Amino acid sequence: MLPTLTSEQAFERYEAVRHRFPNLSRNKLVIEPIKDLSEIVDRFDAFVFDAFGVLNVGETPIKGARERIEALRAADKHVFVLTNAASYCFNQVVAKFKRLGFDFRDCELVSSRAVCEMHLPSVPPSFVWGVAAPSSFQSEELSVKARPLLDDPDVYDEVDGFLILSSESWTLERQALLFESLIHNNRPVIVANPDIVAPREEDMSVEPGYYAHNLLDRLPDLSVTFHGKPFGSVYDEIEARLGSSIPRHRISMMGDSLHTDILGARVRGWGSVLVTVHGFLRGQNPMDAIHKSGIYPDFMTPSI
Repeated sequence: MLPTLTSEQAFERYEAVRHRFPNLSRNKLVIEPIKDLSEIVDRFDAFVFDAFGVLNVGETPIKGARERIEALRAADKHVFVLTNAASYCFNQVVAKFKRLGFDFRDCELVSSRAVCEMHLPSVPPSFVWGVAAPSSFQSEELSVKARPLLDDPDVYDEVDGFLILSSESWTLERQALLFESLIHNNRPVIVANPDIVAPREEDMSVEPGYYAHNLLDRLPDLSVTFHGKPFGSVYDEIEARLGSSIPRHRISMMGDSLHTDILGARVRGWGSVLVTVHGFLRGQNPMDAIHKSGIYPDFMTPSI
């Protein structure tokens, strides 16, 4: 049986691994409550949206999200989606948002998987990555040599490094195979989704970050590289697409998670908006989580 976490348990897990995240050296304790993003349109030139819990919950778009995106376009604002969902290649990400009814341009979609692929280290031609991916994964999706990590322990021992894209078809048995292989031969691990959980329609799904931190707890000398919020490479990509004419304080991040969306934006010097109703903090008092974590967004809103 796969592990399950409530949002409260996930919060505690994020706090326990906080030392592995970017450090928020300066903080502010003032949060401005807003009804929705219409109240702060003039304060920012670019609006960057998390997906799960902000634009959609699972396969269901959030009411009013599509209209908000169009209103921002009409106000001549830059709009991006920055998602830690790394299960699928870029074309599948584009198709997903179209299926949900959003009309994003390709250049407006930034996935942690795409950024991860851009930053894969230079390795010898013979180097082979073992990949944790959905059951539909094909090695040809990647520009590097790759073998899916399934249930054959020999594969875990034969590959030169590990690339964790998805937990969709991951199991505790496969996690044990990975752990045992790394004990005997410490190799690099790259994680394309740092999330510990993601909000779905009825519950929270356990994501690659959960399994990566489990490895680090047991193998503290393991070399693990994360791509995705709150880690820097995805913010580099957004800023590169915007260009130098838009300063960081004129970029705002909308997200439902304090430890990924809000922390990453605060560390980067972006504005931050915590969305409270649909995602990680739904059904909770968000101020309790804010005070406990010490991660204060600039703004807080029920929905965008």
